[in-house]
Amino acid sequence: MHELSIALSMIDVAVAEVERQGGGRVVALHLRLGPLSGVIPGALLGAWDLACESSPLAGCRLLIENVPISIDCPSCGCERPARSIQEICCAVCGSPASRVVSGREMDVIALEMIDGEIPSSEQITT
Repeated sequence: MHELSIALSMIDVAVAEVERQGGGRVVALHLRLGPLSGVIPGALLGAWDLACESSPLAGCRLLIENVPISIDCPSCGCERPARSIQEICCAVCGSPASRVVSGREMDVIALEMIDGEIPSSEQITT
């Protein structure tokens, strides 16, 4: 399950940002996730809870914004939704996609933080 390594990497990003901000505690991490990212949202949520247990982010919520697949349709001449993850073609006219515009995302877009130092007993050890 590669979702656990992804969760651990997101924790590293969040801890680094807390240090850059001079301290605080992350209470939520916001993630944009597309179906073509190769990440299963439910598996990532489970891995997140496991990874956070013994980290400075213990109790932190992972909030996932699902990004739909959209394509550049050569027939319609504009951006359109794709039919499905199995059919990367225009949902309106059925033309095959010339380019995928969105749906591959896996971006940390925000951290919700509150003031307060992270106790040293909760620091990640590597």
